[in-house]
Amino acid sequence: MTGWQTLFYKEVMRFWKVGFQTVGAPILTAVMYMLIFGHVLQDQVKVYGTVSYTAFLVPGLVMMSVLQNAFANTSSSLIQSKIMGSLVFVLLTPLSHWAWFCAYVGSSIVRGLAVGLGVFAVTVYFGRPGFVAPLWIVVFALMGAGLLGALGLIAGLWSEKFDQMAVFQNFVIMPMTFLSGVFYSIHSLPPFWQTVSHMNPFFYMIDGFRYGFFGVSDVSPWLSLAIVGTAWLVVSGIAVNLLRIGYKIRN
Repeated sequence: MTGWQTLFYKEVMRFWKVGFQTVGAPILTAVMYMLIFGHVLQDQVKVYGTVSYTAFLVPGLVMMSVLQNAFANTSSSLIQSKIMGSLVFVLLTPLSHWAWFCAYVGSSIVRGLAVGLGVFAVTVYFGRPGFVAPLWIVVFALMGAGLLGALGLIAGLWSEKFDQMAVFQNFVIMPMTFLSGVFYSIHSLPPFWQTVSHMNPFFYMIDGFRYGFFGVSDVSPWLSLAIVGTAWLVVSGIAVNLLRIGYKIRN
């Protein structure tokens, strides 16, 4: 195996060996959201005309789980390695910054998709969305997981202790995820909040992903693809550059 594949395998096994915590717990959390919101709002909220609210929730919960767990994988791995002092063993290897990026972000995509598939398998019982455009589902799932994996890489490099990571998680990732249209269509919001939602890149990931299931969305999937793709390139470029200069890991 080449260097990046070895590091990739190590990162995948890191979360898989505690799969009950890293995969099982997020699936249970998504089921609780489905039970609570689906039961309370099923008859009160109408979306896309003929789509039931529980079916509408399924793609949103799946994508939310993908994004949050992809971010958690890279960020938690780096901050734990820093605090425990084990990062030095990776620094001693002749791995390039591209190898680091591919291994860490690749393992984040695997974890995000594993959790997403688990959430879908469980929540689809409550609401059965269609598969109108499967290619859009795959594209947005991969790009969303890759984007949040790269963002987690940046957060892990920047953070020096768990408190800093918690600030990033609780004040950036969590609010942007919950305010991205997971539980509602933004057309149900007042004009001001619709405008605010359009400034949230997480909204385009979830809206484009949901389009693959129903064939309808709040904005054009091509617009979502352009915005998510641009965000992915920018964030990945920053992450690769930080790895190249050894930001907070070599100094």
